[in-house]
Amino acid sequence: MKHGLGHRVTERPLPFGNQTHIPIHLERKTNVVGRVSAFERKMVMAFIKLINKKYKVEIKKKGFPRLCRRFHTLGDARKFARDIESSMDSGTFEDYTGASGTTLKEILIKYRDVKTFFKKGAREENGTINFLIKHKIAMNSLMRLRSHHIYKLMKELAVTRKPATVKKFVNIICHSWRVAKREWGVNLPAENPCDLVTLPKVDDARDRILTREEYVKLLGACSNSNLPILKDVVIFASSVGARQGEILKLKRDHIDFAKKQITFFDTKNTADRTIPVPDNVLEILKKYKFGSFVFNTLARRLRKHFKKACKEVEITDFRFHDLRAYFCTNALLSGMSIAEVSAVSGHKDWSQLKRYTRIKPEDLLQKINNVVNLK
Repeated sequence: MKHGLGHRVTERPLPFGNQTHIPIHLERKTNVVGRVSAFERKMVMAFIKLINKKYKVEIKKKGFPRLCRRFHTLGDARKFARDIESSMDSGTFEDYTGASGTTLKEILIKYRDVKTFFKKGAREENGTINFLIKHKIAMNSLMRLRSHHIYKLMKELAVTRKPATVKKFVNIICHSWRVAKREWGVNLPAENPCDLVTLPKVDDARDRILTREEYVKLLGACSNSNLPILKDVVIFASSVGARQGEILKLKRDHIDFAKKQITFFDTKNTADRTIPVPDNVLEILKKYKFGSFVFNTLARRLRKHFKKACKEVEITDFRFHDLRAYFCTNALLSGMSIAEVSAVSGHKDWSQLKRYTRIKPEDLLQKINNVVNLK
């Protein structure tokens, strides 16, 4: 029987208890068929055993991991053994047994416990991962996970979720795959199935900007809120462009009243930021003399009362985070440069700041009238 590489394959059943023990030995120069010697048996890489009506292939070779696989037919077992031996000899062998026995669910659980736990948005990402763990896609082994599985998941999620949310689900699967391959020693194919699908286009740009009249009405509603600090928080956010998390984490010892500065520590982009404080904000900060935190309230309580105040004065499609855009827009219109606004808001470049800048054509009408026509 000729081997694909021109070698002769001698296969002779040997008694092995109640099993059939078939060594596969590649010989170049001999046509001798008979009992395999002890020396020859050491050179054999693959053995096939018949166990419970299935053919178990066991492959051993120095420098390679031990492989075992079961087949229903002897032909399939022999083909597998020859293919593996050939790839080992040619140096193209890749051991995917670890990936075959590992499901996406196991990888996601480990990623949640090892990676997500230390992230700033751990709570939100935990919810996303827990959803994926319970989904049927998580039952696939890493070797059986294909791009069409990812596509079906995206199609299912798109029914009730926005494109940006769908993209987050796929990115978590994609990153957990890469971490398993690069850091956890799971031998996976070079091609990530998530890279083969086209992610939905995300167009979440907002052009909602609060007018001066709406801002005055909003402050009036905040004055009557059951959350006493709501008005001060809104003025603070609209005056310095701080994020909600930065505002609620601000402590009294982060304020330098002498220099009229405050420092935000451990911000969203991990960098600390020191900004100047306008006089109206400084007066607000002086009111809160007790406690560690300046604005001592929970994020969900703040959002609840802010939403209630907006509803009371019929301000629609406006979120607390839009106060940050309100500051950036007003700061640029007042004459501050992009670099100056970025230093206060904490944006690292113009592409990020641009999303928060919502300058309308009518805002530029007066300035364009002042443009000098050059001849």
